[in-house]
Amino acid sequence: MCRFLVYKGREMFMSDLLTRSSRSLIQQSFKAREHAEPLNGDGFGVGWYAPEVDRIPCVFTSVQPAWSNRNLHRLAEKIRSSCFFAHVRAATPGLAVSEANCHPFQYDRFLWMHNGSINGFEKIKRRLRASLSDHVYGIIDGTTDSEHAFAVFLNRLLPRLKDYTLDDLIEAMNFTVLQIESWLQETGVDVPSRCNFALTDGQSVLATKYVAVRDSDPLTLYVSSGERFELAGGEYRMRPTKRRAHAVIIASEPLTDNRDDWTPAPKNNLVVVTPELQIRYLPVA
Repeated sequence: MCRFLVYKGREMFMSDLLTRSSRSLIQQSFKAREHAEPLNGDGFGVGWYAPEVDRIPCVFTSVQPAWSNRNLHRLAEKIRSSCFFAHVRAATPGLAVSEANCHPFQYDRFLWMHNGSINGFEKIKRRLRASLSDHVYGIIDGTTDSEHAFAVFLNRLLPRLKDYTLDDLIEAMNFTVLQIESWLQETGVDVPSRCNFALTDGQSVLATKYVAVRDSDPLTLYVSSGERFELAGGEYRMRPTKRRAHAVIIASEPLTDNRDDWTPAPKNNLVVVTPELQIRYLPVA
């Protein structure tokens, strides 16, 4: 499975999360600790917002392993953003390793990424595609289950794109997860599908921790929030705050060894980060 992280808060350098912390995403690309397969070397991607330029995020992807890509390290040292996504990929067997299949996926102001797999995807692919408008169908560039899930989300949201609310994003995400589960049930797939999706428009963030077979275990997902994520005493940690948070991180596994900084998201829940950095946990329903 893949590993990903989300940051939302005051501007910070991407390198603080991608390369510098003791369990950074780069470390997780070759030594993930909370999954049986520690290697995530089938490419990577980062996406970030520069609102002083425009609302459309910039995305950089490569099929190289994240640990060996010098440009990723160079960019991470120089790019500051208040909202960014990063993902290291372990390709689902049978799916191509190509830039078109690297996360995060982008459409308009939205970024999307996925840790997990839709088992039985080939059995539902035709009906999934048949449910899409011509416009959304044409957006799909790669072959992954992850990008097709993004298409389901966009298809649900696009009629409200000009004036959508946070509640509309939540409804579209819930619809996406449950519709995929419904298609799997209709085709008789009873193998667990794990759908840890992440979505942002640069203002709000949504992330799911979901497994379609209810008595199975989901993939890990953690949340950390506080005043800021900083280097203190030779190690990064989240500085706590008793007031409103100014930094929120969502990650497949902790980026540091200080477990007190990391809260596991509840199973089959949606993590919502509002533009004001308030965190809500909602059952996927």
